[in-house]
Amino acid sequence: MAERNRRTVRDLRRGNRARVLQRLYFDGPLSRQELGPATGLSSGSISNVVAELAAENLLEEAGVVDSDGGRPRTLLRVAPGGGLLIGIDIGETRIRVELFDLSLTELARTERLLAQHGYDVDRIVGHVRSGVADVLRDAGADPRRLLGIGIGVPGIIERDAPDGVVGDVGSVVHGQTIDWSAVPFERLLRDAVRVPPEVPFFIDNGAKTLGQAEMWFGGGRGAGASAIALIGSGVGACVNHGDLLDEDRSSQALEWGHSTVQLRGRRCRCGSIGCLEAYAGAEAMRERWQEAGGPLPADADDETALAALLAAAYPADGG
Repeated sequence: MAERNRRTVRDLRRGNRARVLQRLYFDGPLSRQELGPATGLSSGSISNVVAELAAENLLEEAGVVDSDGGRPRTLLRVAPGGGLLIGIDIGETRIRVELFDLSLTELARTERLLAQHGYDVDRIVGHVRSGVADVLRDAGADPRRLLGIGIGVPGIIERDAPDGVVGDVGSVVHGQTIDWSAVPFERLLRDAVRVPPEVPFFIDNGAKTLGQAEMWFGGGRGAGASAIALIGSGVGACVNHGDLLDEDRSSQALEWGHSTVQLRGRRCRCGSIGCLEAYAGAEAMRERWQEAGGPLPADADDETALAALLAAAYPADGG
């Protein structure tokens, strides 16, 4: 436990920078005076961090406001031109790749549809490689300005070094439902995706990344704890607990869809019997709809099937 809590000066500096940037993302523009109470940092620390971030073109001034009897206050915001970010969602039916500026304004996006059971590793890596190339080209963006690439994937993520430090392999993915066993996904992407070698890859469970996004920008904002469900072809969940800026805050992805809800029930695609996903997942609902005699084209994917099911359950004429 002592090793875990031992923090270096570099850790403190990085944490302070993150707190300032996060508060400006969520509540900005803010003045230096407002950043102090918002982050819990001293005025001296705020001055040092702001000076560093401004020198790196990560912050910029956003105007001046009058104060009560004192000098006008200069507002600060995240500088959109300070860098580029790429987000990738590897879902059950498609891969979505999006390019953002540093203010999280979307600059370009592309999608790659996945065929049924289309989780061949080489195919996925190829889709990511071409998707990244497409969004950079469409936005006329320089890959040298990339600050990072975030990727949400199905499955459990294992890192080959503590605290997410990248080693020779990087993040390894274990995904029973997609038939991935110890796939060295980060290494494969680094070998394939044409970006500078210093650009970091951040790979995590898709339900966990969704839960984090909801806590930052969605329905979980301001909540001390949340449980967020991800229901699609599969069923997942993310449980968050603790303050958004607290380094000890926990965020955990759960294999909720593979909890047993029916003894001797339907067989799940994971191989077990009676899983929640065997009843509530899109693939399972499509199968149950067909078993009940519901009309459905033979080549319909999960989205088409669910649209037909909902249209039948809630007809437009109210009948």
